[in-house]
Amino acid sequence: MRRFSIAAVFLLALCTHASAWGDEGHKIVCEIAYRLAQPDTRAAIRKLIQTDKVFDTFSDSCVFPDHPRIRRTEHFINLPRDAHGVTGDNCPNAPECVLTAIRNDSNVVNSKHAKRADRLIALKSLGHWVGDIHQPLHVSFEDDRGGNDIRVNGECSGNLHGTWDSCLVTHAVGPDVDDAASDLIDAITPAMKTRWISSDPSDWANESFAISKAAKTGYCVMHGSSCAQPEGSVTISTEYLSANEPIVKEQLQKAGVRLAALLDSIFAD
Repeated sequence: MRRFSIAAVFLLALCTHASAWGDEGHKIVCEIAYRLAQPDTRAAIRKLIQTDKVFDTFSDSCVFPDHPRIRRTEHFINLPRDAHGVTGDNCPNAPECVLTAIRNDSNVVNSKHAKRADRLIALKSLGHWVGDIHQPLHVSFEDDRGGNDIRVNGECSGNLHGTWDSCLVTHAVGPDVDDAASDLIDAITPAMKTRWISSDPSDWANESFAISKAAKTGYCVMHGSSCAQPEGSVTISTEYLSANEPIVKEQLQKAGVRLAALLDSIFAD
């Protein structure tokens, strides 16, 4: 089995708080997707991943764009304070964002002319981007860096973005990736799958943006049609954790189901 070097492990430790969903959340999304994908899709994924020099499994590989951080502008979507959401398939006020990242890497994985090494990089990145777009604070506002500048106190520490990256995930599903994926898959019904895959990445972005703006998230204080940054820090109480636990679980489930369907469509071609 391939192992990270000591230097790589140290780098992972430094970067954890900068990662969307944290490493655990990204791995859960990709583990759900891998298990739900069609057998031929899983075989195609294994064929690509077995050539990787660092990662042994698809779920582990989905942390790749965060270690080290690459393509920095493609992990998120920034919207104006008075925006109602994403319109169309293009990035608002930017040439690149997570929407274009999903589209571009889907095309590379699907390409019969791309080099195997490029398809591998695109596959590892694609799993990450689908996770990113389902982390609500990755569809948010630039001036507070998606909640990175909003401090928290109480049950979680650091900032509001990090609370959604890691603290809420651990609270909602525990620290074990395999167990979390199993529990989340068991709770997904056929009706949920059908409803969730009847959508496109712009829909996924707007779902995340609605969560970012929701009062229970504590990220947005509405003044008329504009969303203002909260004053002071946000208290992460047991009530906050309980209110947002089902949201975190569903976002991880949605991301896994939608990634599986996307990969099935790519490898079916």
